[in-house]
Amino acid sequence: MEHDDFYKSLLDNTYEGIYFVDINRRISFWNKAAELITGYSADDVVEKYCYDNILDHVDHKGNHLCVDSCPLHKTIDDGEPREAEVYLRHKAGHWIPVSIRAISIKENDKIIGAVELFVDITQRQEEKKKIEEYKSLALYDQLTGLPNRRYIETFLESKLNEYISFQIPFGVLFIDVDNFKNFNDTYGHETGDEILKMVAATCSGLTRSTDLFGRLGGDEFVAVLTGTNKVNMGMISESMCKLAENFVFWKQDLTINISIGATLVNSEDSVASVLKRADSLLYQSKQGGRNRVTYG
Repeated sequence: MEHDDFYKSLLDNTYEGIYFVDINRRISFWNKAAELITGYSADDVVEKYCYDNILDHVDHKGNHLCVDSCPLHKTIDDGEPREAEVYLRHKAGHWIPVSIRAISIKENDKIIGAVELFVDITQRQEEKKKIEEYKSLALYDQLTGLPNRRYIETFLESKLNEYISFQIPFGVLFIDVDNFKNFNDTYGHETGDEILKMVAATCSGLTRSTDLFGRLGGDEFVAVLTGTNKVNMGMISESMCKLAENFVFWKQDLTINISIGATLVNSEDSVASVLKRADSLLYQSKQGGRNRVTYG
């Protein structure tokens, strides 16, 4: 086998799309993987120029790179290799995300062209999407979209570390919907779910970006208020109770109330102890008649 045939066979059997261009960006070689990824055969593109926008590379903002930002062209100009993640237009018309590498071709230290290698990263993007979905499932409550128990406990741990290291105080609110079981039993779980979503949206809207409002489970919610004091914690807690009283539930004429246990962290606390204390204070609110805040 001639050397040229050997190298062509080698390049045709890679997973990467590969094409060569000369100094004028005229395409001189187009391998089998390039055909599979793009839909264009070698006959479609060889002897044509890459700036004819055959593939019409664009970046994630939709800028057309073949016009004045072509990585291959820049590599021909300065000899520096380049990598990028871009989109190319398939022959059928749709866009494909690809990772590209541009490398100069030299002869006697003179640049005579360049080669571009590219791979379809659709699968990689799908894998990233799945990972994000799994993270969401692991850390967020699917009904309300709020942080779940795992997220809350991790956040509390970080706040405790900040408190120990830098004495940054924080407060914890343990929140529960009054008589929630009766709503479920009387009006059904669909109504119960709508109530939980209303509480979640309303109360989380009273917290800041540095705070956390999450669903611990069932009808129990937790707020972690960063850098707060008893006065500020009281204002937020009372506002949550008052807003809950004014819910307008479109399906039924229902009166909805919440009870809260509110506490500030202390130097002896752990995640478990601060949650337990807030829960105990919530119980006192329930015992005291509900629709109220108990501090401790």
